[in-house]
Amino acid sequence: MTQLLEPDIGSFRETFGGVVMSPGHRDYDTARSLWNGAIDHRPAVVAGCLRAADVVEALRFARDRGLEVSVRGGGHSFSGASVCDAGLMIDLSRMNGVSVDPAARRARCGGGTTWAALDAATQEHGLATPGGTISHTGVGGLTLGGGFGWLTGKAGLSCENVVAAEVVTADGRILHASAAENPDLFWAIRGGGGNFGVVTSFEFQLHEVGPVVELGLLFWAQDRGAEALRLIAQVLPTLPPTMGTLLACLNAPPAPWVPAEHQLQPGYALLVAGFDGPDPHTAFLNEVRAALPPSFDFVTPMPYTGLQQMLDDTAPWGINAYEKAHYLDELSDGAIDVIVEQMPRKSSPMSFCPAFPLGGAYRDADENASAFGGSRSAGIVFNAAAVCPTPELLEADRAWVRGFWEALRPHANAGSYINFMAEYDEDRVRAAFGPKYDRLAAIKATYDPDNVFHRGVNIKPAG
Repeated sequence: MTQLLEPDIGSFRETFGGVVMSPGHRDYDTARSLWNGAIDHRPAVVAGCLRAADVVEALRFARDRGLEVSVRGGGHSFSGASVCDAGLMIDLSRMNGVSVDPAARRARCGGGTTWAALDAATQEHGLATPGGTISHTGVGGLTLGGGFGWLTGKAGLSCENVVAAEVVTADGRILHASAAENPDLFWAIRGGGGNFGVVTSFEFQLHEVGPVVELGLLFWAQDRGAEALRLIAQVLPTLPPTMGTLLACLNAPPAPWVPAEHQLQPGYALLVAGFDGPDPHTAFLNEVRAALPPSFDFVTPMPYTGLQQMLDDTAPWGINAYEKAHYLDELSDGAIDVIVEQMPRKSSPMSFCPAFPLGGAYRDADENASAFGGSRSAGIVFNAAAVCPTPELLEADRAWVRGFWEALRPHANAGSYINFMAEYDEDRVRAAFGPKYDRLAAIKATYDPDNVFHRGVNIKPAG
């Protein structure tokens, strides 16, 4: 690693087609800031790219100066992998345009696009592709690692809906990746993380969704957690793929639709989104209510874009955060016992456990069609997330998350979801990809033999 001097930055600024930011630039601190406020790295230079050619030039500069490279799309990861100390950060946030072809049901977006922007553009035509549950998340990072969301049961993972991508490789080539062109690279970027290049644009398959969907939220108080979770375990397998679900162990929000006596109180919520009209949605919620009446509920139609944004307040920009997750084959009695024992031990009222039931299109997908390594037999991916307004609370709840994860480990399978990793070790990375790891390492050796793109969930080049 070499020390970057101001004359070096000056020469780069003269030839670079985008915006060069170094310490002292008015936009430098904004560019290097991340969603996770616990991360405070200071790159030597930030290359704000406007086009793929700018990414090529930024990589050339980093290579010539011996600089570590990081890539920032939405800047939303728990790990903070998108910003490096003393290196070069490739900032894609200005590459955020979206175009939609409603007749072909395709959308193309830049590598710095957020889900809010992509959803807004596609919903003008009553279309959507599976995204996350926080709208200010970047499309790139979430998609490259998999991508769970409300539409997973209906249409699979985000990465499985990518039909083409533009990728800048470590040696500065601009490649088109699809089933017909560079198919090995296309396979790898769909679930293999940011190991193989800088994805400067995505093309997604779209599905008919909205513009209005149904939402139902049932909430049970903490002292009824075991009953509620056992009921949820029974009803989730009966849920049709036209509905999306999220299980959340959390404090009820201070929202006007929450009765005053339950606001900020801990408990367990089942959120059900209906994409096939109100009747089947209402029937399902009535069955759950009849089996175990909730402490309160909230049922309403809403725009699909509203559904995608409804949890944004649970993850405000600049919050201190940490997470670990497991795949569970089922929400077993043993797992439920661990959950109800661990939940009262958190310190921050914002810390919570979101869990995504896995069924429908997720299970039906050809698991060899993409690099995504998650278990297709798992019934749920369970995430423990420390979300804390202060560093002191983060220290306490980081320990809570780690203890929770260890306690739940005997009830989980061996896999890991790479987008729910705040820190990485080689064993867990290998476990995340299972038998696909060796193929990914060989592809890595082809496109990034020097391991330039090593931050985050790193797959080392074979050989």
